[in-house]
Amino acid sequence: MGSGENNVNLPPGFRFSPSDEELVVHFLQRKASLLPCHPNIIPDLDLYPYDPWDLDGKAMEEGSKWYFYSRRTQTRITRSGVWKSIGEDEPILSSESGSSKRKVIGIKKYYVFYIGEPNSEGIKTNWILQEYSLSDQCGSSSSARRKSKNDHSKWVVCRVYEHKSYGGEDDGEQELSCLDELFLSLDDDYDEICSSN
Repeated sequence: MGSGENNVNLPPGFRFSPSDEELVVHFLQRKASLLPCHPNIIPDLDLYPYDPWDLDGKAMEEGSKWYFYSRRTQTRITRSGVWKSIGEDEPILSSESGSSKRKVIGIKKYYVFYIGEPNSEGIKTNWILQEYSLSDQCGSSSSARRKSKNDHSKWVVCRVYEHKSYGGEDDGEQELSCLDELFLSLDDDYDEICSSN
């Protein structure tokens, strides 16, 4: 397990594979409430200057997934492209036993990464961002947050990964990574330029 600059002494065989509820309750709620998290393995990272393939060594890595805290923002523009929202927001429900109605504790949003200018169609990649935020009910109860100079209720926790078969049927062909697709498209442009001379 890589954790960028947040190396901590974890036991051998430790695997970080939290459920959606665990990410919200045990990590994001603690972060938003200014409570310590032990071990502190998820780093703070401003996502938006980084392209998804640049997260290695900066975010907490487990397998082929990267985790980090970021500030909630409206723009998701990076150096090479933009994260665009896909699908519906998904409520994260508590698994509390004993209550007849489970309450919404967080919201999960999905984004896909497009290479290109923000206002253009861009090249769709296989990179997926899952952004978890607290529900309004969880985000307004702490007096410590209201007194804080920084509004920590605006934190989100993110999970980024490259989905190997996103957007297509599994027809036995090996999928190209987004970088392979980009380089191949540049190669096509080069061939067109050379053949016109």
